[in-house]
Amino acid sequence: MKSNKSFKRIAAGFLTVAAIGMASLSANAQTHYSSNVAIGVKGGVDFSRVFFNPSVDQKMKMGMSGGFMFRYIEENHFGLIAELNFVQRGWEEDFEDAPYNYSRTLNYLELPVMAHIFFGRRGKFFFNAGPQVGLFLGDKVKANFNPSKMTSLPGFPVNNRMNQQMLLDVKQKIDYGISAGLGAEFNLSKRNSIALEARFYYGLGNIFSAKRSDVYSASNQMSIVGTIGYWFRVK
Repeated sequence: MKSNKSFKRIAAGFLTVAAIGMASLSANAQTHYSSNVAIGVKGGVDFSRVFFNPSVDQKMKMGMSGGFMFRYIEENHFGLIAELNFVQRGWEEDFEDAPYNYSRTLNYLELPVMAHIFFGRRGKFFFNAGPQVGLFLGDKVKANFNPSKMTSLPGFPVNNRMNQQMLLDVKQKIDYGISAGLGAEFNLSKRNSIALEARFYYGLGNIFSAKRSDVYSASNQMSIVGTIGYWFRVK
């Protein structure tokens, strides 16, 4: 629980920084600089897991990520980015030496809105940070056994690990959290550029019910996403 509370404090700090950056951008835009507007597309891979309390033995799960981007920036190193992405998160169980495998893919339509801080002109380095909200679209389980009959499987680790998560349905359809990323952008021409970014996401909500009587008091998501994007400047 202490670990979960620490992550939430860090996330709250990121939200505060992002809010200050957005407020600064708004003030600058009203008084000083001409705007730069761009649209783009992106795609990449997502490595995710779920922080369960009590803990669950698991590995990072790989999924797809991609979507559309909108960016409004100013000459003074600040801007705003909004995206609409489809992303696959979830988790993969770790059974160690047992001959079983189980993974669950959670599909989301997500909307991050981030402050964009950058340095450089021809090529630039940037930092993005801000809040994110996602809509749960559905899930898919991949396993070489029937989770509802795990107690009858030979050699299945029933007594020394948490297994209830494999039988629970996702209760929270709206996911929310904080994103922060680092990357580099390279100009191809006056209007065209490509960008590489590594981004971290930490969810503040739980995917399962977390009442006092429930199995898990926490089930929030974490992911690391690597993407390549294309920007086209429209203004």
